[in-house]
Amino acid sequence: MADEEAAEAPEAAAIEAAAPEAAASEQGERPAKSGRSRRKRKSGGARNPQYWMVVSSPDNFRKTREHGFAIQGLKSRHRRRVETMRAGDRLLYYVTGRMGFAATVTLASPMYEDHTPIWRSSRRDEDYPWRVHIRPDLVLDETDWVPAKDLAYRLDYVRKWPPEHWTLAFQGHIHALPRVDFAVIEDEIARTSRRRKAVAG
Repeated sequence: MADEEAAEAPEAAAIEAAAPEAAASEQGERPAKSGRSRRKRKSGGARNPQYWMVVSSPDNFRKTREHGFAIQGLKSRHRRRVETMRAGDRLLYYVTGRMGFAATVTLASPMYEDHTPIWRSSRRDEDYPWRVHIRPDLVLDETDWVPAKDLAYRLDYVRKWPPEHWTLAFQGHIHALPRVDFAVIEDEIARTSRRRKAVAG
């Protein structure tokens, strides 16, 4: 819990709403305008998945595990970010203290509000109210968590910081990741899982 709070840092807002393009309405151009509208509606249905990283304390990660990786709560200060999440988005867990990647899941719902106590924070009024349903994809045992330092140099996201301060990339509670970075981390989690299964026979 303390580790997770220590990892919290102010973040610049990374979500901007895309403003729709305004089309000039000229007399006698109605058919062309209608055509543009039809094309916009046709292409605006599906949305590509977004990729997320949750920074969690060991205790709070265990809480998510105890609930069968069926639900994840996110801090109250991140409502606007969580509101952009949709079913089909991917999420991975970075666990503080051990500084390792522990699991990946897929979101199964948009955000909803629930104040049932599950996760804990040093702030008494923090109950992780913005929640999403999830389903597990890859989950490692604690002894197998992938050390972040082994992958940090390969991640575009981490290159925003000087190499000697790479750990700053893992402060805060929820981060949007590039798809390629998510894939690098998930591939290593999958490789570690396969090795463990091979050893177990």
